[in-house]
Amino acid sequence: MKITADLHIHSKYSRATSGKMNVLELSESAKVKGVNLLGTGDFTHPKHLADLKMGLEDAGDGVFKKNDVYFILSTEIANLFTWEKKGRKVHNVILAPSFEIVDQINERLLKWGRLDYDGRPMFGKTCVELMDLCKSVSKDITVICAHAWTPWFAVFGSNSGFDRLEDCFQEHTKDIFAIETGMSSDPAMNWRLSALDKVSLVSFSDAHSPYPWRLGREASVFELDKPDYFEMIKAIRDKDKDKFLYTIETDPSYGKYHYDGHRGCNVVLSPEEAKKYNNICPVCRKQLTIGVAHRVEELADRPPGFVPKDAIPFKTLLSLSEIIAGVFNTSVESKAVWREFNQAIKTFGNELSILLDLSEEQLKKELNGKVVDVIMKGREGKIKIKPGYDGVYGTPVFEETETVSDSKKQKSLLDY
Repeated sequence: MKITADLHIHSKYSRATSGKMNVLELSESAKVKGVNLLGTGDFTHPKHLADLKMGLEDAGDGVFKKNDVYFILSTEIANLFTWEKKGRKVHNVILAPSFEIVDQINERLLKWGRLDYDGRPMFGKTCVELMDLCKSVSKDITVICAHAWTPWFAVFGSNSGFDRLEDCFQEHTKDIFAIETGMSSDPAMNWRLSALDKVSLVSFSDAHSPYPWRLGREASVFELDKPDYFEMIKAIRDKDKDKFLYTIETDPSYGKYHYDGHRGCNVVLSPEEAKKYNNICPVCRKQLTIGVAHRVEELADRPPGFVPKDAIPFKTLLSLSEIIAGVFNTSVESKAVWREFNQAIKTFGNELSILLDLSEEQLKKELNGKVVDVIMKGREGKIKIKPGYDGVYGTPVFEETETVSDSKKQKSLLDY
């Protein structure tokens, strides 16, 4: 059974999230996307946990079910602490195979502080202390470094992270067998660090909205006999290529922190350009926000293009709604885009099948040829992206030949 997993998401109880982030809405959106295994997100929040206990059916093997979509209990913890006289802010994803284990985690976390104010709680505790807590509860708990390169809130973040996993997790480094690449990096960037050869690279969306262009935009794909927490975790830990097939990635340039820059000054610079300015903004003369591409260059000990022998492959995509919006030169939120998107889903089943699996010939029988051309370019990683920086998403750049003229915008995609 092919398992497409997005295990890092949030609930409506996290800040800056949609009120529709509940298991029913998520399960319905997951079907549209083509994701069949979701993280629950935010199991630390008492109201969300109550919703999960009421709304999920136990499917066995550490997995739960709603509306024919499977779930694994998950949450994100923010660890805010000082190490070697510098403030550190590291986010971690926690996965657990049972409500009993989750209840024990929450019971211990309550001794650190409140859980009811945010779905992603913050604690003034080190990552070592978090690992001590998890290990004291169950050996079956999995801790994954969330969006590992984000400047402000990640293990390798330029502003609040570390240069080595060993410095962050110390004696528990051996228990950190996976990190999440995040939107601003992809596996190829991470492969440049030999120190990461011992960990697996996973991808999840960190979605704050159930809409399909957010949910499953990054995911990890497995081949398992059935949805099984323990088998999936073992496949990740072992880098088992027969079971851990590939990850789904956005182009890292699309991520909000790929390049260096200053949002307020409208300054965006490549690592090479930033170095010419000594990492100082040429407009306001303050320190630039150093992005992921720059940070990888600082820590890399291998050239671009290096591929470890046991590397799990990856596929790069741009969401279908953004492709439609780009081709028709309109907003991704427009009703016209979603009308055409929904028609495509009705015809072909789900978005990931359209973006990754169906043949060009199959797609061109039903979809606009220009849209299909961009989908094919996406499969080859050839869609141009104006890089994101300092909290600003990257922007897809569509060539003039890929855009439907203004006079045709009012027609349906299926009319061409």
